[in-house]
Amino acid sequence: MANDDSVWVKIREEVTRDAAKEPMLASFLFSSVLNHHRFEDALSFLLASKLGSSTLTDVTLRDLVDHAFRSDPNVCASARADIEAVVTRDPACLGYAVPLLYFKGFHAIQSYRVAHYYWESNRKPLALYLQSRISEVFAVDIHPGARLGKGLLFDHATSIVIGETTVIDDDFSMLHEVTLGGTGKAGGDRHPKIRRGVLIGAGAKVLGNITIGEGAKIGAGSVVLTNVPPHCTVAGVPARPVGYPQHALPALEMDQSIEMESETPRSP
Repeated sequence: MANDDSVWVKIREEVTRDAAKEPMLASFLFSSVLNHHRFEDALSFLLASKLGSSTLTDVTLRDLVDHAFRSDPNVCASARADIEAVVTRDPACLGYAVPLLYFKGFHAIQSYRVAHYYWESNRKPLALYLQSRISEVFAVDIHPGARLGKGLLFDHATSIVIGETTVIDDDFSMLHEVTLGGTGKAGGDRHPKIRRGVLIGAGAKVLGNITIGEGAKIGAGSVVLTNVPPHCTVAGVPARPVGYPQHALPALEMDQSIEMESETPRSP
């Protein structure tokens, strides 16, 4: 736990206020947040309660989640960065407690982080089981072998697919129905590499072992089959360059428009 855990302090303040304003949710808010002393404890409780089943109960799952959190402190450090990303980028987010309690995109990413820990720990059957449950519960299918950075926003997060050898750098945003997949039955390194600050619009498909350069933007509904240069906007089927983003790191701004694109690239 961080010495100055400002995210956790804000979450508790917001939940305390909400419990007083909405008594019908007080029991839920107490058991989910106020009954816990640390952010890690609240997050493990919520993930286990959502992913638990007759195969692995929520009690057993919580032990597994807690073990991952204790063994790799970067998991929860990344979760805090993801909450900051949602709060600063999503206008529908009303506070720090909202992603933790209600946003399945946030839940899916943090559940993936646990599955990835077990994949890297050579407990692959368990990691694949968790992938299956995450897909069933959140409609987000992230292979536990994929490598995801921090400061991520999956807005709405329905029908997202991320393949095994995908790499996503920090400060990334995308919307629903995005696929980061392969082009067929080829094995090995076969999925996209997404660099820092990329924004991918709803319904886009990025296929193959290609690189989406830093600060690039992909328009909604596009099909991307070739490398995208840094700080370039692409759109269409197949996707082609249509301009340059207004911002150096489009993921941070969430501006999905392309009709007013800059005629020159923006450097960070």
